[in-house]
Amino acid sequence: MAPFLHSALRAFAKTLLVLPLALLVCFAGPATAARWDSATLTVPSAANGTTVTFSEKEMKSGRKLFNETCASCHAGGITKTNQNVGLDPETLALATPPRDTVDALVDFMKNPTSYDGEYSISDVHPSLRSSDVYVKMRDLDDEDLRLIAGYILVAPKVQGIQWGGGKIYF
Repeated sequence: MAPFLHSALRAFAKTLLVLPLALLVCFAGPATAARWDSATLTVPSAANGTTVTFSEKEMKSGRKLFNETCASCHAGGITKTNQNVGLDPETLALATPPRDTVDALVDFMKNPTSYDGEYSISDVHPSLRSSDVYVKMRDLDDEDLRLIAGYILVAPKVQGIQWGGGKIYF
């Protein structure tokens, strides 16, 4: 009987150690909701310095559209086909032309160019221009592209350096 009691006590002790962590994970939702304030949801709209503030509802829509349309190649802000070019703010800002505003990202999703801006990549990157090949792009309109761009720019503010960091941070 003693070995059984010893085993039961060990299992109970493990439960006591794991329970607080499990509760923290289960109830972490409200704590992360605080990150959705207006400063987090405000991103550059155009190169002239104007900004746009998205609503939480718009961000949820943008995330859904991103996950349905872009995440197969850009999950977590990385680029599976080229690990050197992610969707993190620094990389977007260093593109030619810079792609770190809503308008610039929408333009890219319509007419994608190489990172150095030298040539069109619409034949290999999904875009409205190549919607005959990339069928997921067919049903997107300008508002959908705006929401996707907003999500791409807000995500690093919420996820931090993990957005675009890929396996480095996981």
